[in-house]
Amino acid sequence: MIKYLEKTGKTEDEAVAAALEELGVERDDVSVEIIERAKAGFLGIGAVPAKIRVSWESDEPEAEEFPAAEAEAEPEAVETVLPAAQPEKAEAKTAAPADEPAEYAAVRNFLTGLLEHMGVEADIELSEREAGGILADLSGPGMGAVIGRRGETLDAIQHLTNYAVNRGNEKHMRISVDAENYRAKREESLVHLAEKMAEKAIKYKRSMALEPMNSYERHVIHTALQNYEGVTTASSGTEPNRRVIVSYVRGEETKSHKRQTREWA
Repeated sequence: MIKYLEKTGKTEDEAVAAALEELGVERDDVSVEIIERAKAGFLGIGAVPAKIRVSWESDEPEAEEFPAAEAEAEPEAVETVLPAAQPEKAEAKTAAPADEPAEYAAVRNFLTGLLEHMGVEADIELSEREAGGILADLSGPGMGAVIGRRGETLDAIQHLTNYAVNRGNEKHMRISVDAENYRAKREESLVHLAEKMAEKAIKYKRSMALEPMNSYERHVIHTALQNYEGVTTASSGTEPNRRVIVSYVRGEETKSHKRQTREWA
């Protein structure tokens, strides 16, 4: 008789290798059917694993089925161990106030769907930004995956939210997405780094290049050093490797040099 085994993996080859290892056979001993090909997704969001089915000839007799009486008793035992009220708990994390404005509801609905797709549970708190627009503050146990390396995943979530909510609208609404106050902590760290590099530039009378940063982080560095005596800043390179250069400037040249050469992008 022919038997089947389905496996998943990051790639088709990885799924096949897992099936062969479990069966303890060689590749030539089985036939492989690809059910679904792997998809990388965007920054890991929306990634889909590969799914394959292997088939092989077996001389083993077909497994004996359980009697009907035993099969009927099984659902009751399973039902008693299921977590109670799990759907209500999930709804409580993302439930919107009854009088929530339409634009707030649009942001909440998009973020709720996106986070569910990522497998992350989070509280979503919406408020008005000081400069206008909406601030979405996320909190919960899985914020490491939401923030990502140096905030790259958080930036991607913010970009997707702005695109999805503003698509088709004549008036653009600025939406900021933060998690566990990460952006404020990152900004404080960048200011400290900027001052440290400025001190080095003055001490050694030479230019200091910082690591590549996105446009927001470069702006924080420029702003932190705009009135710092003895140095000037400029951005150099192309995305995604664009970085800030902190340069030493002698006394009287500092102010005029700052006005002429500072690049804020």
